[in-house]
Amino acid sequence: MIIDMVVKIVTWTLFIYLAYCGLLFLIQRQMLFPRYLVEMPSKDEDIPFVEKIWIETGAGKIEAWFLPPDPVNEPAPAVLFAHGNGELIDFWPHELKKINRFGIGVFLVEYPGYGRSEGTPSQKNITEAFNRAYDVLIEREDVDPARIILFGRSVGGGAVCTLAAQRPSAALILMSAFISVRSFAKRYLAPAFLIRDPFDNLSVVRDYKGPILVIHGKFDEVIPYSHGMTLYNASRNATMITYKSGHNDCPPNWNVFWQLPLKKRCPKHRR
Repeated sequence: MIIDMVVKIVTWTLFIYLAYCGLLFLIQRQMLFPRYLVEMPSKDEDIPFVEKIWIETGAGKIEAWFLPPDPVNEPAPAVLFAHGNGELIDFWPHELKKINRFGIGVFLVEYPGYGRSEGTPSQKNITEAFNRAYDVLIEREDVDPARIILFGRSVGGGAVCTLAAQRPSAALILMSAFISVRSFAKRYLAPAFLIRDPFDNLSVVRDYKGPILVIHGKFDEVIPYSHGMTLYNASRNATMITYKSGHNDCPPNWNVFWQLPLKKRCPKHRR
């Protein structure tokens, strides 16, 4: 009698756990890419310093915005930027325009299924979109293909790390980035092999030969600070900035971030 009861409890527990894992498997992309929760701007703002470009991919047309350097010194270096999963390229031009004053262009690339872009977000589709965007960027006469900097924030770190493994770049900037999506599986008591979009940033960082700048908030409540430290320690040539901030307020003051010289912003240098 007791044995039968134990068997039933174990069977039902296993069934409930398998059903839970199945549900996580089905909804994980909605969790990783909550595009429907991102509020679109009330109107399509016409920003005078933005050049809008549409890129053809297998998943559909992807929107990208180019912010030319000021002053113009052709061909110029360029930053290819990937935003967080709760953002759009629309949120960033006014802030990232500040990079242009250093004579550097900025290329904002939207994720498939976000904003006005077609398709659905996944590692495969994002990888294709960013590879094609990169190819478009380096073909520009006003861009120096040997001086492309990849800059990813949060899940955008996954987008640029995947790109860095397939295309050459001069440097890599990872802001509030994770080591991999699979590392979060244990948070949900699920096996890592169920993750459909692993974004293994750590393996890319280990193999990356160029300089890497890691920026992370010590009190990040979304992607723990330990992820940033792990990426920093795994790199051959890394610099790290630590802020007393969380996830969405890193850095706490963008104006201060842009104004401080690199030596003061990056006190640690590795190998």
